[in-house]
Amino acid sequence: MRILLIEDDTVLGAAVRDQIAADGQSVDWVMRLDAAGDALKSASYDLILLDLMLPDGRGIGFLKSLRARGDVTPVIILTALDQVSDRIEGLNAGADDYLVKPFDLAELSARIGSVARRYSGNPNPIVSHGPLEIDLAARSVHRDGKPVQLTAREWALFDAFLARPGQLLSKAQLEEKLYAFDAEVESNTIEVHVSRLRKKLGAPVIETERGMGYRLGKS
Repeated sequence: MRILLIEDDTVLGAAVRDQIAADGQSVDWVMRLDAAGDALKSASYDLILLDLMLPDGRGIGFLKSLRARGDVTPVIILTALDQVSDRIEGLNAGADDYLVKPFDLAELSARIGSVARRYSGNPNPIVSHGPLEIDLAARSVHRDGKPVQLTAREWALFDAFLARPGQLLSKAQLEEKLYAFDAEVESNTIEVHVSRLRKKLGAPVIETERGMGYRLGKS
């Protein structure tokens, strides 16, 4: 999953960025609304984390503009504004969730996962796929009843396939989901992660379309 973080507090922004990266997700962090607009023109995001008070304007206006032009990207508001009226305004403007600062980073991860599952059309955190039982909330996998240990990056890649069952994903699309703008990506990185997933979860779990990309195998 690729996430756009719009936050001007450098300490909090760094903490959130590191938390998302530790979860194996890709994050681009900007501190201004104009930079956020540029980022949205350059990449496709699965979720936006939005502060409301930014140097060049209010996040509410940005969110309303986003929804007015038909952008349905999930948005979680992160703000110190804790009045009920503030929460109502944010949700009515089109936010999917509202988290008041200071917040626990583990809770943020849980809320990101919850919103992402709702948008994928399956709010149930437990998914079965062939011999695999996947707990999306806990980021855990069991194969034939036995736990399988995945790295954060392996999990993020597997999660990208689970979110789009049957859809062919190109190498470029997968790199975009897993890595931020400034990340250095080796040419064979995706191939290596796919190979490791197949060894751990079973070869049929990911199918290859030569020269095209990969898709989740049939269960």
